[in-house]
Amino acid sequence: MTHDHRPRPEVLRYTAFSADPAGGNPAGVVLDAAGLGEERMLAVAAEVGYSESAFLTERTGEGAYTIRYFSPKAEVPFCGHATVATALALAERDGPGELEFATPAGQVPVSVVREGGELRATLTSVVPHVEEVGAADLTEALAALDWPAADLDPALPPRIAYAGARHLVLAAATRERLADLDYDFARLEALMRRLDLTTLQLAYREGPELFHVRDPFPVGGVVEDPATGAAAAAFGAYVRELGLVPEAAVLTLYQGADMGRPGTLTVELRAGDARVRVSGTGTRIG
Repeated sequence: MTHDHRPRPEVLRYTAFSADPAGGNPAGVVLDAAGLGEERMLAVAAEVGYSESAFLTERTGEGAYTIRYFSPKAEVPFCGHATVATALALAERDGPGELEFATPAGQVPVSVVREGGELRATLTSVVPHVEEVGAADLTEALAALDWPAADLDPALPPRIAYAGARHLVLAAATRERLADLDYDFARLEALMRRLDLTTLQLAYREGPELFHVRDPFPVGGVVEDPATGAAAAAFGAYVRELGLVPEAAVLTLYQGADMGRPGTLTVELRAGDARVRVSGTGTRIG
């Protein structure tokens, strides 16, 4: 049996998309992960136990870093809330400003500003795309969720949306349908692995630019993710692609309330720019 005697990397804990440590989505952040191998990063993520932890493996320039993301079970190509958490940790150390993260999914710029007493980070996604979901796959997803097809909102049809990671978007016709989440973990995980999905983006439209969302995340080893920046970016691409919002729009996504960890994600769409901006506040935990 080999023992790893290397010093344990310092793990900062931040929540993203809430200024309250008890809200939003917590992430582990390792600002100096140079020399940490994949197995070590995965072990740290598992020990932290949050849905994601982020690791800065290399500094490549002024405000420029290579970043990797691990759930307790696997590496993921992109994670929005851990990106926001890392940007806020860097801003607290170095001051607000412009950052550039080289993620496995591509380049993700992040701008951090101070508004009042709070730091706010805005990430710009990679170029997104939206695709159809097969009828059999949709049937299986609904079966795993135990959602009757009649409970879907016909105005927001099912799609798979990508803005750094793949998400199946399903819209509930009522807030009550969204609130009642009790799914078959193993069955949904199997479908998600086959379709290479990171989360399901379950949504309810309360107003023209106001949505409530929930994100089952069995492939990450957790039942539900409390505030999902990558899914919010993909959702922005989805509503724009389907013409559900104006070409330029600012959307508010409420997430986590049903878990007792409320958070707010702001999604900005700009005319003539395919990339999606997702912003939120955050704070150090503990």
